[in-house]
Amino acid sequence: MNGADRRSKLMQMAAGAVFLAIAVVVVLIIVNAADEEGGDTNIEGASEVSRELRGIPQQGMVLGDPAAPVELIEFGDLQCPVCAGYAEEILPPIIENQVRRGEVKIDFRNFTIVGPQSLDAGAAALAAGAQGRGWNFVELFYRNQGGENSGFADDDFLEAVAKSAGVKDSARWNRERAELGVKVEETSTEAEELGLQGTPTFALRGPQTDGIEVIGTPGSTGDLEEAIDEAS
Repeated sequence: MNGADRRSKLMQMAAGAVFLAIAVVVVLIIVNAADEEGGDTNIEGASEVSRELRGIPQQGMVLGDPAAPVELIEFGDLQCPVCAGYAEEILPPIIENQVRRGEVKIDFRNFTIVGPQSLDAGAAALAAGAQGRGWNFVELFYRNQGGENSGFADDDFLEAVAKSAGVKDSARWNRERAELGVKVEETSTEAEELGLQGTPTFALRGPQTDGIEVIGTPGSTGDLEEAIDEAS
């Protein structure tokens, strides 16, 4: 299959997932509306996240073997409820199978579109990533996510997530997160330049892609696996 045909197929798959993605948005908004005040500092899910990620290399915000032939890029906003849904429902089989086997690595890149606290949360994740706990931070943030723009992602919440994620040097984390907002802005600009309009949006880079190819928001794990196979 040539590059043009592959891109056409991937875009058709992404378009076919629009209805399902909208349904996910509606369900998750309803769930989040039940708690308008958002998250608290009693972080849940740390042991589950630790088990899911145990033994998988982390470097910055990249999860998986750095030499993996296929790179799956996720542009996400930590305040986005649909991103949280993907983190809990769509991505775990990819992580447990292709990522754990060294076939795929996942690069989380901030695309802050929800509100001001998204930038602070993204910088906090990058600072956790500098200590090898970036994906633990992201996964725990999503599991304890509050309502969009409810003010839940304050310093107390971010510090609690970092501690539960296993960040050891809190002074370093605090110092670095104060400096990493510029990196969050850089990946947000990258997403805009790629023409992205929402989160989560995925892209792939692999032996069969022409650089970074945007695949949109696949509606299921199976759709995402198919896209990964096409890029391999």
